[in-house]
Amino acid sequence: MRTVLIVGNWKMNKIASEAVAFVHELKERLPTLSATVELVVAPPFTALESVRMALGTSSPIQLGAQNMFWEESGAYTGEVSAPMLKDLGCRYVILGHSERRTLFGEQSDSIQKKIRAALKHELRPILCVGESLAQRDKGSTDDVLMQQLHESLSGFTGEAIAGVTIAYEPIWAIGTGKSATTEQAVAAHRTIRRVLASTTSPAITDCMRILYGGSVTPENIESLLASDQIDGALIGGACLQVESFATIARVVSAARSIGV
Repeated sequence: MRTVLIVGNWKMNKIASEAVAFVHELKERLPTLSATVELVVAPPFTALESVRMALGTSSPIQLGAQNMFWEESGAYTGEVSAPMLKDLGCRYVILGHSERRTLFGEQSDSIQKKIRAALKHELRPILCVGESLAQRDKGSTDDVLMQQLHESLSGFTGEAIAGVTIAYEPIWAIGTGKSATTEQAVAAHRTIRRVLASTTSPAITDCMRILYGGSVTPENIESLLASDQIDGALIGGACLQVESFATIARVVSAARSIGV
């Protein structure tokens, strides 16, 4: 069974002092985690160092970043590189989030370069893919997912792709309070796994994790993870409150410990 991955994407929220207080409280509420669950927090860049110090060296909670640039250094004002994130203790980095695509015009070719840079520096990229409401209404969800995966992972070896986690995040469900149904999410995850299998191999794909993102809450997390197609969640709003994020972690940990 693949280890469940729960990632809290804080987006542009929490100054450093707020982030530290959050982490201290989260650690108190989650003194231990099931071995079948990985928990990651992804603060804004300005809070990464403070969160790393608050987590300490023994915490099972891991550190992630929300984005990065593909070059290692240079005249790229306002950007952050993979070596910088690695130096801060980051293990994961979220790439290609729909907000980066829609608000900042990111395209698959630049996302591909970011993935390549992340893997080079032993960061674990979380590649986000997903369709808009108009695309879903037109019945083109599978085509959109296939195109995004092919363009973002083109030229990678099967071994490299195995180091990537995929997050399916339907754009119409992000921040809207409207989550995809379990059936919709499972269908999209099956498509993603089928595309990955055709690109790499079924054996590699079976080991890869595919997360769901889009209005995940303590109330719907268990039903989403009831399917063996869904290996975790990329969480936005519900991760900003300690109680809701800790509840999600506890629900997932309990469910997996009894084999759900």
